[in-house]
Amino acid sequence: MKETGTATATPTSSGLDRTIACGLDYLASQQAADGAWRGDYGGPMFLLPMYVAACHIGGRSIEPRTRARMIAYLSATQDANGSFGLHAESSDCLFTTVLCYVAFRLLGLPADDERVARARAFIHANGTALACASWGKFTLALLNLYEYDGLQPVLPELWLLPASLPFHPSRLWCHCRQVYLPMAHLYGTRAQMPADELTHALRREIYDRPYESICFAEHRDTIAPGDVYALTSGVLRVVNSFMGLYERAHLRALRKRALVRLFDHIDFEDRATQFIRIGPVNAVFNTLVHFFQSPQSDATARSFAALEGYLCDGHDGTKMNGYNSTALWDTAFAAQAMLDTSLWAAHRETLQRTHAFIINNQVLEDLPEYKRYYRHPCRGGWPFSDRAHGWPITDCTAEGLTAALMLEDAGLPALPEDRIFDAVKLLLGWQNRDGGWATYERQRGGRWLELLNPAHVFGDIMVDHSYPECTAASLHSLALWRRRLAVGSDRKISDRLERKVGAAISRGERFLRRSQRADGSWEGSWGVCFTYGTWFGVRGLRAAGAESSDPALRRACEFLYDQQNADGGWGESGASCRERRYLASASHAVNTAWALLTLVTAGQARDPRCERAARFLVGSQLDNGDWPRQSLSGVFNKTALINYENYRRYFPIWALARFASAAV
Repeated sequence: MKETGTATATPTSSGLDRTIACGLDYLASQQAADGAWRGDYGGPMFLLPMYVAACHIGGRSIEPRTRARMIAYLSATQDANGSFGLHAESSDCLFTTVLCYVAFRLLGLPADDERVARARAFIHANGTALACASWGKFTLALLNLYEYDGLQPVLPELWLLPASLPFHPSRLWCHCRQVYLPMAHLYGTRAQMPADELTHALRREIYDRPYESICFAEHRDTIAPGDVYALTSGVLRVVNSFMGLYERAHLRALRKRALVRLFDHIDFEDRATQFIRIGPVNAVFNTLVHFFQSPQSDATARSFAALEGYLCDGHDGTKMNGYNSTALWDTAFAAQAMLDTSLWAAHRETLQRTHAFIINNQVLEDLPEYKRYYRHPCRGGWPFSDRAHGWPITDCTAEGLTAALMLEDAGLPALPEDRIFDAVKLLLGWQNRDGGWATYERQRGGRWLELLNPAHVFGDIMVDHSYPECTAASLHSLALWRRRLAVGSDRKISDRLERKVGAAISRGERFLRRSQRADGSWEGSWGVCFTYGTWFGVRGLRAAGAESSDPALRRACEFLYDQQNADGGWGESGASCRERRYLASASHAVNTAWALLTLVTAGQARDPRCERAARFLVGSQLDNGDWPRQSLSGVFNKTALINYENYRRYFPIWALARFASAAV
């Protein structure tokens, strides 16, 4: 094994080719039979405990080996002081420590186990379970370990308000909307498992006083400092007070009507996603809605079965992934990386399987009655994972279309013209008024809604606003389509669509220029962080037609050069996302690949500093063609780092290939 970060001689053309060839061989070996790449997408430490809680509430046993591997994962991520972090590389979060403590016990560890005892000591030293963030308290209430009068109300009746109101739930970011939808149903029915012997034991363990003596209503706003990222605003305090008054005097008939409305929306989400749901948190809560309403129903059985699709047995144990898979996202990037090398023809069979997966996982139809359920059109899009998931995303659609068009250029069958048009038109329909692209939908609510963020531990969860990454990916894909315009297509349709695409690209370019920081960087929201965002920013501007002499590109390059480490690489701490400023760390293959891709894209390939970056990537490759597992490189909502197992497998290849072709 080569030592990470070791300097070697200047990479020659043959040396680069060997590194790329070895990397391609390893990347191809990781492809699944269906043509996709899937990876460990774990990291957030609240997910697995929620799964374990759901199984316990629902009376579902966890197979012994899986149970042991879950304990192994929790043990591997526990800090020396007994705490757990919001994600696997952090610590001192009471919210996750309480949930992981309960998970330890539900998985069978005794109260006197050393790991359990250390976690309990941290919990008692930091305010007990009374001080954990709202999602933790809500999960404890379902387990009969916390009382509902200690929760801020999650009113089902909000869904009965006119959708035209600026604070109607339909205005929220879809992940937030789909999480608080089942939470409102569970809150409205006061869903709670019966207390048993373990319940009473846990009540004694996670509090410092008898459970029956606690006035939970006094602790609605009690929260440990380590759990706070988004402070409770004055506006939210007023709203919570008003909802509390309403809750004490709500009409039963209106509550019943609201619960019927909620269940209808929950049922739609289940059917639209084949019970996968948009993500793991609403998957757990939707499952429990079905269980509490009808424990023996087919929907309950399908719900629990689908939850297992989120489990991942990784190098450090069994965890719950942040999505049902990374398949489309990883596969689209792997395809682009392979096709940008000079050696792709040697992997034609791999690319044929890749092509089949991408073609087969485009969404072909809009959902019936999608407007009634506050869904955006989805025909022509690609989800993050696969078609069955059913929630297309802007950047996934853009990268899926880009990969399909590049595979066509490589001689593989073209995506049918009507499906290309569907993808392009969907991308156009997603563009926001500010010229940027959000994630799943156009922005529906004002940024002021972030003042109502009730989760404490995350930022920017209320509104689906424009992001540089989503915007740049969309611009790149639309520009690629505009250059391609298929021979034999309906020119009347194509010309009209081309004019719309041209206008959209111009508006998107203006958004990217406005969102560039004064230091030349772009802040990433889905990767760590400024190296990620800056790659997308430069990629998007180049796709829109910016020349290498453009001042925006020059500022971006200078920003990156200023952050380059002595060994030629770049390393960015995950804390950059939380603090919203570049924080350096030891050189990281993925951060370095993003930086090198940015610089080469901006026309800097002949700069000696790019050669140093290439040397770092060559020198840090492992003998098997992989790159070392390093710190987590993904993030969501500012605070929760998440793993992208395959980023280290295709981004270094891509960066070296682009460098090799541009530096000659």
